Amino acid sequence: MTDRPILFSGSMIRALLAGTKTQTRRVLQGLGDQPIVEYDGMYMWKQGYRWGAVTDPKFPPGVRFAIGDRLWVREAWRTESRAYDDLAPTDMGGEETVIFEADADWKLNKSVGRLRQGMHMPRWASRLTLIVTEVRVQRLQEISEEDAAAEGLLSWRYQDCDGDPKLDGRPYKATLWHWAQPETEFDGFSSATGAYRDLWDHLNEARGYGWATNPWVIAVSFTVERRNIDVGRP
Repeated sequence: MTDRPILFSGSMIRALLAGTKTQTRRVLQGLGDQPIVEYDGMYMWKQGYRWGAVTDPKFPPGVRFAIGDRLWVREAWRTESRAYDDLAPTDMGGEETVIFEADADWKLNKSVGRLRQGMHMPRWASRLTLIVTEVRVQRLQEISEEDAAAEGLLSWRYQDCDGDPKLDGRPYKATLWHWAQPETEFDGFSSATGAYRDLWDHLNEARGYGWATNPWVIAVSFTVERRNIDVGRP
């Protein structure tokens, strides 16, 4: 079992808090030209004359997650007071009151500390801990509709076509999906997979790992505990 940090965007933090996000996918780095093949329902890698399961901890690129790992969540944050603005997180003692950017129950004012990106959140400030329950290696586009929904997407039942010119006044009922709060109830995707594809490209296309490239990914399933990793279980 290993403790490690994991970074999430604001919309995904809200999904974790709502209990709708129980999976995440991260690009499998360091593959290069090393082949991965499917054999008897498993993905295997070959290095020289040796074959091994991709999920083997000795896998050269490093599948950096394993069942039982504890992941402490990093997110955008502030201190409650500007008095700490000149302090680096490593110089704080942990007694500072933290405001989480993803929350909607606070208002920005002159006394609130400056915005700090999630990558700079220290362990003591984290409020969410994830316990890894499953690790899979797959191509991105292998994601199922059920798994896409477990990535923390928003869904709603749309039953009225009034005001939507695309539907020409015809009765219409559907479940729509999105990864962020849409501007109108019409602005959704007809499938969870479609919404997840849009989310993935929003986060990864500029890095060269867009949906169309179909990269190898690590699919991690987990349970969410609303506590700091170093605080006893409730």
